[in-house]
Amino acid sequence: MIPALQHIGFIGRLTFLEAVRQRFFNFLVLLALALIGCAGFFRQFDFGPQELAFTANFGLGSMVFFGSILAVVVTAQLFFSELDNRTALTLLAKPVQRWAFIAGKLLGVAMLMLVFVVLLTTLLGAYLWWRQGQFIALWHLAHLAGSVDTELPESMRVHFDGLAINALLQWLKFVVLGSITMVVASFANTNMYTVAVSFFIYLICQLQYIALEAYQTVDSAVVGSLVWVLSFIFPNFQLYSVGEMLVFTSKNPVPPGAVWAAIGYSVVYIAVFYGLAVFSFLSREI
Repeated sequence: MIPALQHIGFIGRLTFLEAVRQRFFNFLVLLALALIGCAGFFRQFDFGPQELAFTANFGLGSMVFFGSILAVVVTAQLFFSELDNRTALTLLAKPVQRWAFIAGKLLGVAMLMLVFVVLLTTLLGAYLWWRQGQFIALWHLAHLAGSVDTELPESMRVHFDGLAINALLQWLKFVVLGSITMVVASFANTNMYTVAVSFFIYLICQLQYIALEAYQTVDSAVVGSLVWVLSFIFPNFQLYSVGEMLVFTSKNPVPPGAVWAAIGYSVVYIAVFYGLAVFSFLSREI
Protein backbone atom coordinates (compact mmCIF):
# COMPACT_ATOMS: atom_id res chain seq x y z
CA MET A 1 0.00 0.00 0.00
CA ILE A 2 2.88 2.40 0.81
CA PRO A 3 4.45 2.13 -2.69
CA ALA A 4 1.00 2.73 -4.22
CA LEU A 5 0.59 5.89 -2.13
CA GLN A 6 4.04 7.01 -3.25
CA HIS A 7 3.03 6.44 -6.85
CA ILE A 8 -0.15 8.48 -6.35
CA GLY A 9 1.80 11.33 -4.79
CA PHE A 10 4.42 11.22 -7.56
CA ILE A 11 1.83 11.24 -10.36
CA GLY A 12 -0.19 13.93 -8.58
CA ARG A 13 2.87 16.16 -8.25
CA LEU A 14 3.84 15.70 -11.91
CA THR A 15 0.25 16.36 -12.99
CA PHE A 16 0.11 19.55 -10.95
CA LEU A 17 3.44 20.84 -12.29
CA GLU A 18 2.45 20.03 -15.85
CA ALA A 19 -0.88 21.82 -15.41
CA VAL A 20 0.75 24.92 -13.94
CA ARG A 21 3.07 25.14 -16.94
CA GLN A 22 0.17 25.09 -19.38
CA ARG A 23 -0.61 28.39 -21.05
CA PHE A 24 -4.33 27.77 -20.79
CA PHE A 25 -4.15 27.62 -17.00
CA ASN A 26 -2.04 30.76 -16.79
CA PHE A 27 -4.35 32.60 -19.18
CA LEU A 28 -7.51 31.72 -17.23
CA VAL A 29 -5.93 32.60 -13.89
CA LEU A 30 -4.68 35.95 -15.13
CA LEU A 31 -8.03 36.72 -16.76
CA ALA A 32 -9.97 35.82 -13.61
CA LEU A 33 -7.60 37.83 -11.41
CA ALA A 34 -7.87 40.78 -13.79
CA LEU A 35 -11.66 40.70 -13.67
CA ILE A 36 -11.69 40.66 -9.87
CA GLY A 37 -8.95 43.28 -9.72
CA CYS A 38 -10.94 45.55 -12.02
CA ALA A 39 -13.97 45.39 -9.75
CA GLY A 40 -13.08 48.91 -8.66
CA PHE A 41 -14.20 50.05 -12.11
CA PHE A 42 -17.79 49.64 -10.99
CA ARG A 43 -17.29 52.19 -8.22
CA GLN A 44 -18.04 54.92 -10.72
CA PHE A 45 -21.65 53.71 -10.88
CA ASP A 46 -22.07 54.62 -7.19
CA PHE A 47 -23.80 51.51 -5.83
CA GLY A 48 -23.32 52.84 -2.30
CA PRO A 49 -23.16 50.20 0.44
CA GLN A 50 -24.43 47.63 -2.05
CA GLU A 51 -21.09 47.89 -3.83
CA LEU A 52 -19.61 45.23 -1.56
CA ALA A 53 -22.39 42.76 -2.37
CA PHE A 54 -22.10 43.51 -6.08
CA THR A 55 -18.32 43.07 -6.01
CA ALA A 56 -18.61 39.83 -4.05
CA ASN A 57 -21.16 38.39 -6.49
CA PHE A 58 -19.05 39.49 -9.44
CA GLY A 59 -15.92 37.91 -7.98
CA LEU A 60 -17.63 34.69 -6.93
CA GLY A 61 -19.28 34.43 -10.33
CA SER A 62 -15.90 34.82 -12.04
CA MET A 63 -14.49 32.06 -9.83
CA VAL A 64 -17.32 29.67 -10.71
CA PHE A 65 -17.23 30.45 -14.44
CA PHE A 66 -13.49 30.19 -14.99
CA GLY A 67 -13.05 27.43 -12.42
CA SER A 68 -15.61 25.23 -14.20
CA ILE A 69 -13.86 25.73 -17.54
CA LEU A 70 -10.50 25.01 -15.95
CA ALA A 71 -11.68 21.85 -14.16
CA VAL A 72 -13.03 20.32 -17.37
CA VAL A 73 -10.46 21.43 -19.95
CA VAL A 74 -7.32 20.87 -17.87
CA THR A 75 -8.47 17.46 -16.62
CA ALA A 76 -9.10 16.31 -20.20
CA GLN A 77 -5.84 17.78 -21.49
CA LEU A 78 -3.74 16.25 -18.73
CA PHE A 79 -5.29 12.82 -19.23
CA PHE A 80 -4.92 12.70 -23.00
CA SER A 81 -1.45 14.25 -22.97
CA GLU A 82 -0.30 11.18 -21.03
CA LEU A 83 -1.83 8.90 -23.67
CA ASP A 84 -0.61 10.89 -26.69
CA ASN A 85 2.94 11.17 -25.37
CA ARG A 86 2.93 7.48 -24.41
CA THR A 87 3.85 8.53 -20.87
CA ALA A 88 0.95 6.51 -19.47
CA LEU A 89 2.27 3.39 -21.19
CA THR A 90 5.66 3.91 -19.57
CA LEU A 91 4.18 4.47 -16.14
CA LEU A 92 1.81 1.53 -16.34
CA ALA A 93 4.57 -0.73 -17.61
CA LYS A 94 6.23 -0.20 -14.26
CA PRO A 95 4.61 -1.45 -11.02
CA VAL A 96 2.00 1.35 -11.12
CA GLN A 97 -1.58 0.19 -10.82
CA ARG A 98 -4.21 1.79 -12.99
CA TRP A 99 -6.25 2.84 -9.98
CA ALA A 100 -3.17 4.62 -8.64
CA PHE A 101 -2.68 6.35 -11.99
CA ILE A 102 -6.26 7.69 -11.97
CA ALA A 103 -5.93 8.68 -8.30
CA GLY A 104 -2.69 10.54 -9.04
CA LYS A 105 -4.22 12.43 -11.96
CA LEU A 106 -7.24 13.39 -9.87
CA LEU A 107 -4.97 14.47 -7.00
CA GLY A 108 -3.04 16.72 -9.38
CA VAL A 109 -6.27 18.30 -10.64
CA ALA A 110 -7.45 18.83 -7.05
CA MET A 111 -4.15 20.56 -6.17
CA LEU A 112 -4.44 22.77 -9.25
CA MET A 113 -8.01 23.81 -8.43
CA LEU A 114 -7.00 24.49 -4.83
CA VAL A 115 -4.34 26.95 -6.01
CA PHE A 116 -6.86 28.58 -8.35
CA VAL A 117 -9.52 28.97 -5.64
CA VAL A 118 -7.06 30.24 -3.02
CA LEU A 119 -5.63 32.85 -5.41
CA LEU A 120 -9.01 34.25 -6.42
CA THR A 121 -10.47 34.12 -2.92
CA THR A 122 -7.43 35.89 -1.46
CA LEU A 123 -7.62 38.71 -4.01
CA LEU A 124 -11.38 39.07 -3.61
CA GLY A 125 -11.12 39.01 0.19
CA ALA A 126 -8.36 41.64 0.17
CA TYR A 127 -10.43 43.96 -2.01
CA LEU A 128 -13.56 43.50 0.10
CA TRP A 129 -11.57 44.11 3.30
CA TRP A 130 -10.11 47.32 1.86
CA ARG A 131 -13.44 48.69 0.63
CA GLN A 132 -15.23 47.63 3.80
CA GLY A 133 -12.72 49.65 5.83
CA GLN A 134 -13.40 52.71 3.70
CA PHE A 135 -17.17 52.35 4.06
CA ILE A 136 -16.96 51.85 7.82
CA ALA A 137 -14.69 54.89 8.22
CA LEU A 138 -17.13 57.06 6.26
CA TRP A 139 -20.06 55.72 8.29
CA HIS A 140 -18.31 56.53 11.58
CA LEU A 141 -17.60 60.07 10.39
CA ALA A 142 -21.22 60.52 9.41
CA HIS A 143 -22.33 59.03 12.72
CA LEU A 144 -20.14 61.47 14.67
CA ALA A 145 -21.49 64.36 12.63
CA GLY A 146 -25.05 63.25 13.41
CA SER A 147 -25.90 62.52 9.78
CA VAL A 148 -26.88 58.92 10.58
CA ASP A 149 -28.32 57.47 13.76
CA THR A 150 -28.73 53.85 12.70
CA GLU A 151 -26.45 50.88 13.25
CA LEU A 152 -23.85 49.87 10.70
CA PRO A 153 -25.78 48.36 7.73
CA GLU A 154 -25.43 44.63 7.21
CA SER A 155 -24.41 45.34 3.61
CA MET A 156 -21.15 46.74 5.04
CA ARG A 157 -20.40 43.66 7.13
CA VAL A 158 -18.37 41.10 5.19
CA HIS A 159 -18.10 37.67 6.81
CA PHE A 160 -14.63 36.56 5.77
CA ASP A 161 -15.09 33.20 7.47
CA GLY A 162 -18.08 32.70 5.17
CA LEU A 163 -15.87 33.64 2.21
CA ALA A 164 -13.40 30.93 3.26
CA ILE A 165 -16.19 28.36 3.61
CA ASN A 166 -17.48 29.27 0.17
CA ALA A 167 -13.96 28.76 -1.22
CA LEU A 168 -13.91 25.27 0.29
CA LEU A 169 -17.29 24.41 -1.23
CA GLN A 170 -16.32 25.73 -4.65
CA TRP A 171 -13.09 23.75 -4.54
CA LEU A 172 -15.05 20.57 -3.77
CA LYS A 173 -17.42 21.35 -6.63
CA PHE A 174 -14.50 21.71 -9.03
CA VAL A 175 -13.01 18.41 -7.85
CA VAL A 176 -16.39 16.73 -8.39
CA LEU A 177 -16.49 18.21 -11.90
CA GLY A 178 -12.92 17.06 -12.51
CA SER A 179 -13.81 13.53 -11.41
CA ILE A 180 -16.78 13.56 -13.81
CA THR A 181 -14.44 14.61 -16.60
CA MET A 182 -12.07 11.81 -15.60
CA VAL A 183 -14.89 9.27 -16.01
CA VAL A 184 -15.63 10.52 -19.52
CA ALA A 185 -11.92 10.62 -20.43
CA SER A 186 -11.44 7.04 -19.22
CA PHE A 187 -13.48 5.70 -22.14
CA ALA A 188 -13.43 8.56 -24.68
CA ASN A 189 -11.16 8.57 -27.69
CA THR A 190 -10.52 12.28 -28.08
CA ASN A 191 -9.94 15.31 -25.93
CA MET A 192 -12.65 17.31 -27.71
CA TYR A 193 -15.29 14.64 -27.12
CA THR A 194 -14.39 14.53 -23.43
CA VAL A 195 -14.67 18.31 -23.04
CA ALA A 196 -18.00 18.48 -24.91
CA VAL A 197 -19.63 15.64 -22.95
CA SER A 198 -18.28 16.92 -19.64
CA PHE A 199 -19.70 20.39 -20.23
CA PHE A 200 -23.04 18.83 -21.17
CA ILE A 201 -23.05 16.89 -17.90
CA TYR A 202 -22.05 20.07 -16.07
CA LEU A 203 -25.09 21.80 -17.56
CA ILE A 204 -27.31 18.96 -16.35
CA CYS A 205 -25.84 19.21 -12.85
CA GLN A 206 -26.27 22.98 -12.86
CA LEU A 207 -29.96 22.76 -13.88
CA GLN A 208 -30.82 19.67 -11.88
CA TYR A 209 -32.84 21.66 -9.36
CA ILE A 210 -35.33 22.56 -12.11
CA ALA A 211 -35.99 18.87 -12.74
CA LEU A 212 -36.38 18.30 -9.01
CA GLU A 213 -38.96 21.07 -8.78
CA ALA A 214 -40.82 19.58 -11.74
CA TYR A 215 -40.67 16.19 -10.03
CA GLN A 216 -42.75 17.60 -7.19
CA THR A 217 -45.64 18.40 -9.53
CA VAL A 218 -45.46 15.64 -12.15
CA ASP A 219 -48.42 13.25 -12.29
CA SER A 220 -46.74 10.39 -14.13
CA ALA A 221 -45.20 7.85 -11.77
CA VAL A 222 -42.79 6.66 -14.49
CA VAL A 223 -41.50 10.14 -15.31
CA GLY A 224 -41.32 11.04 -11.64
CA SER A 225 -39.31 7.91 -10.86
CA LEU A 226 -36.95 8.60 -13.78
CA VAL A 227 -36.30 12.15 -12.58
CA TRP A 228 -35.78 10.88 -9.04
CA VAL A 229 -33.18 8.34 -10.21
CA LEU A 230 -31.39 10.91 -12.38
CA SER A 231 -31.22 13.27 -9.41
CA PHE A 232 -28.98 10.73 -7.70
CA ILE A 233 -26.85 9.98 -10.77
CA PHE A 234 -26.00 13.64 -11.40
CA PRO A 235 -24.93 15.83 -8.47
CA ASN A 236 -26.88 19.01 -7.81
CA PHE A 237 -24.42 21.89 -8.28
CA GLN A 238 -26.94 24.43 -7.01
CA LEU A 239 -26.06 23.25 -3.50
CA TYR A 240 -22.79 25.15 -3.88
CA SER A 241 -24.44 28.44 -4.91
CA VAL A 242 -24.52 29.89 -1.40
CA GLY A 243 -21.72 32.43 -1.71
CA GLU A 244 -23.72 35.59 -0.99
CA MET A 245 -25.56 33.92 1.89
CA LEU A 246 -22.23 33.00 3.48
CA VAL A 247 -20.41 36.28 2.82
CA PHE A 248 -23.24 38.59 3.89
CA THR A 249 -26.00 38.29 6.48
CA SER A 250 -29.02 36.77 4.76
CA LYS A 251 -32.68 36.43 5.68
CA ASN A 252 -32.17 32.71 5.01
CA PRO A 253 -28.71 31.97 6.46
CA VAL A 254 -26.99 28.71 5.62
CA PRO A 255 -27.19 26.32 8.60
CA PRO A 256 -23.82 24.88 9.71
CA GLY A 257 -25.22 21.40 9.19
CA ALA A 258 -25.86 22.22 5.52
CA VAL A 259 -22.19 23.01 5.00
CA TRP A 260 -21.12 19.68 6.49
CA ALA A 261 -23.77 17.94 4.41
CA ALA A 262 -22.41 19.57 1.25
CA ILE A 263 -18.90 18.44 2.15
CA GLY A 264 -20.05 14.87 2.71
CA TYR A 265 -22.15 15.05 -0.48
CA SER A 266 -19.05 16.06 -2.44
CA VAL A 267 -16.83 13.36 -0.94
CA VAL A 268 -19.36 10.65 -1.82
CA TYR A 269 -19.66 11.77 -5.44
CA ILE A 270 -15.89 12.13 -5.83
CA ALA A 271 -15.44 8.57 -4.54
CA VAL A 272 -18.19 7.21 -6.80
CA PHE A 273 -16.91 8.93 -9.95
CA TYR A 274 -13.35 7.92 -9.12
CA GLY A 275 -14.50 4.30 -8.85
CA LEU A 276 -16.32 4.55 -12.20
CA ALA A 277 -13.23 6.06 -13.84
CA VAL A 278 -11.03 3.25 -12.51
CA PHE A 279 -13.53 0.58 -13.58
CA SER A 280 -13.67 2.02 -17.10
CA PHE A 281 -9.92 2.56 -17.38
CA LEU A 282 -9.12 -1.01 -16.32
CA SER A 283 -10.60 -2.36 -19.56
CA ARG A 284 -9.10 0.30 -21.82
CA GLU A 285 -6.32 -0.57 -24.24
CA ILE A 286 -3.42 1.89 -24.22
